[in-house]
Amino acid sequence: MTPLIVVIVIAAAASAFVWVSSLITRDTSWVDRLWSIVPVIYVWVFAAGSGFTDARLILMAVLVTLWGARLTFNFARKGGYTGMEDYRWAILRARMSAAQFQVFNLLFIVLYQMALLVLITLPALTALENPTPFGPLDALIGIAFLAALAGETIADQQQWNFHRWKQAEVAAGREPAPRFLQTGLWRYSRHPNFFFEQTQWWLLFLLGASAAGTVMLWTVAGPALLTVLFVGSTIFTESISREKYPEYADYQARVSAIVPWFPRRRTANTMTA
Repeated sequence: MTPLIVVIVIAAAASAFVWVSSLITRDTSWVDRLWSIVPVIYVWVFAAGSGFTDARLILMAVLVTLWGARLTFNFARKGGYTGMEDYRWAILRARMSAAQFQVFNLLFIVLYQMALLVLITLPALTALENPTPFGPLDALIGIAFLAALAGETIADQQQWNFHRWKQAEVAAGREPAPRFLQTGLWRYSRHPNFFFEQTQWWLLFLLGASAAGTVMLWTVAGPALLTVLFVGSTIFTESISREKYPEYADYQARVSAIVPWFPRRRTANTMTA
């Protein structure tokens, strides 16, 4: 089988697994548990297709492995592998009939997201089909990927530290202030982790484009659809945050949604971070 067929077979098996698991356990977060794992497998399959002789493909596989290791660690320490379901799915389940939610589960949570995990790795297929020499541009893109990886690591660590502090305040009987993270990278973006996550996959696309010698590639669908997913997720997540924290609207007015930028002037209702 060609590397692409191998990837499709693995993706089909993974999709069947997460769908059946969601029906058995009534937990729709199985895709989340594979999110940081299957892309690593896919890129290494493409690297193996070159006989592990293509420097660009090896770089892509190593970078995606670092991405996967970091994300798996962060997901695990938050309890993601202990059967904890994403809180957003519980909210959606309550807003839909059982039949509607199961259709949503199959078409979006399982099929759309599992297909997306294939699409974002297809720049590695482009590199496999265009075995051009590794050059300075590839090295620069690789360095930029590592910088974005570091940015996401910092953002997630800041969020982790904040929530641990918040839990300690609640346990001590105190009202946390602020009630959501507004400092560090979160002073310049409401979702800096989302920004750096998307940036990494756009950079992987550029590595494939470097191999092909053009950015006019259909594989741009991967990072583009990932961006669409994150935009939709941001809108939904923030609607929940506004319901929980009325002051979140002021934070939205001051701080860029995803792309880091200087915050706008504080209003009178802004809480001191």
